[in-house]
Amino acid sequence: MEPQNQITENLFDNWWHLLQPFGVEQTAAEKAFTQLVTAYSTPGRYYHTLEHIYHVLNTIQTLQNQAQDLPAIQFAAWFHDVIYNPQAQDNEEKSAIYASEILKSLAIPSRITTKVSTLILHTKHHQAASDDFDTQVLLDADLAILGTNPSHYHQYALAIRQEYAWLPDAIYLAARKKVLQQFLQRHRIYFTDLMFANFESSARHNLEAEIQFIEQIS
Repeated sequence: MEPQNQITENLFDNWWHLLQPFGVEQTAAEKAFTQLVTAYSTPGRYYHTLEHIYHVLNTIQTLQNQAQDLPAIQFAAWFHDVIYNPQAQDNEEKSAIYASEILKSLAIPSRITTKVSTLILHTKHHQAASDDFDTQVLLDADLAILGTNPSHYHQYALAIRQEYAWLPDAIYLAARKKVLQQFLQRHRIYFTDLMFANFESSARHNLEAEIQFIEQIS
């Protein structure tokens, strides 16, 4: 695991590289980056942090050959969890609005801004049409953690529980089990062939193991 300051430095390099083709001045880029860092560093975040964004962006990079509009996917990755309140039901909608406002202030073309908003909204239910390759890439990157090794998955599960610390165990565990079962009931968890081939089996094993753990302690 990389140190937090190294992750932040790498993220700024990524952000600046993403913005350069659009002629964004560095001062404006730095201001927007600071806003993003602040948003992803708010109290109560244990999984939906800058580190999550870092890993999502890295996974998108490995899937870039599947993408049709790579910059839009990358912008969507940056903003998809920028508004995150576990007690709210409209995080994705608010994140899409936030993204539109920031990207507009940076003079990013409206075509891309609109696409970014649509991509962010698709992270609400994690569904993608068979010909919507950009959404498939974003969603697979967002859920890459499910197919990681058991140790990393365990840390992820603990972090999610911390974000829902306000819920009693019985209510949280029942809701968590339902979410995990819904993923297992899918024909495929991962849309892209690369993620399916490399991580589908591991993801299903991790989900099944967590369900088994929940059943043991419930």
